[in-house]
Amino acid sequence: RRAGRGTLPQGTPGGEAAVFARAGLAGPRRLVVPGGQVLERTADDVVAGVFSMSFSAPHLFGTRLDAFEADVRRLLRKASPSDLFSERQPATEVFVWRRDPH
Repeated sequence: RRAGRGTLPQGTPGGEAAVFARAGLAGPRRLVVPGGQVLERTADDVVAGVFSMSFSAPHLFGTRLDAFEADVRRLLRKASPSDLFSERQPATEVFVWRRDPH
């Protein structure tokens, strides 16, 4: 299955904890990496970020890819003629599973 090719109306399947436990792993230990850092981005960075998302991957646009990218770039130029954008990084959650020592 390739991202962007279908829908999961009920969300992704659950039960990950049971799968990890059966594999002999203990956890999870939840770690939060704080966000808040501000990164400077160019229009190229923003466009690359858009195309990196499964819901807006380039193959989904077919023959309209160039037109879509042109529209995005036009909107970005209108928003920031300097071609610079700021993006505040969100916090990141990490779930760590380890081999159960027992």
